[in-house]
Amino acid sequence: MIDDMVTVIIYIALVLVGLILGSFSGATVWRLRARQLRYDKKQHQKVDAKEYERLKGLLEPKLLHDHSRCLNCGYRLKWYDLIPLVSWLSLGGKCRQCRKPIGYFEPLIELGMALFFVASYAFWPASLTTPLEITQFVLWLVTGVGLAILFAYDLKWSLLPDAVMFTVIGLALISAVLTVVSSSDVGTALVSAIWSVVVLGGIYAVIYAVSRGRWIGFGDVKLGLGLGLLLADWELAFIALFGANFIGCLIVLPLMALHKLKPNSRVPFGPLLISGMIIAKLFGQYILGWYLGLSF
Repeated sequence: MIDDMVTVIIYIALVLVGLILGSFSGATVWRLRARQLRYDKKQHQKVDAKEYERLKGLLEPKLLHDHSRCLNCGYRLKWYDLIPLVSWLSLGGKCRQCRKPIGYFEPLIELGMALFFVASYAFWPASLTTPLEITQFVLWLVTGVGLAILFAYDLKWSLLPDAVMFTVIGLALISAVLTVVSSSDVGTALVSAIWSVVVLGGIYAVIYAVSRGRWIGFGDVKLGLGLGLLLADWELAFIALFGANFIGCLIVLPLMALHKLKPNSRVPFGPLLISGMIIAKLFGQYILGWYLGLSF
């Protein structure tokens, strides 16, 4: 009975923290976009004037003056406008002041992050009994925040910001080191981690080089490096690779059949890679067991 209550409390905590960090991720995505537009403008690159005008209110020079605002009217959001999911639902998805639709971008990120936290705990492929195991799990969740930002940004603007990317790679490197040193066979674990990076980072590096950046961007190569480190297992890396391409086919082929996409259309691959990696991490052992069961 007590164990059941503890489990329920853990799940509730994961949902709440996931919603809060999802809200943070959504806010970060818009600020990153505003800074990218400002940088592009300074570099005399072509910038959407309307988009820049909408987002320039997020470019506060000091953190103390940085407040979330409505992107339509500039209304500075109060604390009760920022309660994850609840505020959006209570306002019917509209700004409190101008009543223009806010959109589904923020609530979907919040819900997605809550689902990620819950699924990670429910299907975590290792026990959570030792301090090291708990540390690895918490590191996974923290890295997931960066992945959510990359997922949303690439999906919306087909770009993977370096500031977030390098943070994810750094956290993934720490995770890989912990995975290797905690293994009963350090040598084998190290080789597996290296091959994991080769599979997810190296293959996309070759594709990038051969296509000269026409098929995928260099951001996908860096993302593959980070995801390979995060998995630190060559078998899981192959599952992630297959999963990313399989999901891509499920999305792209119907859109091409409906003439929503052209054969030369560029599809953001970052979200597919991230989705494939999460599937491999949480369900990879089940998939391997199923495949080996069919093979023998």
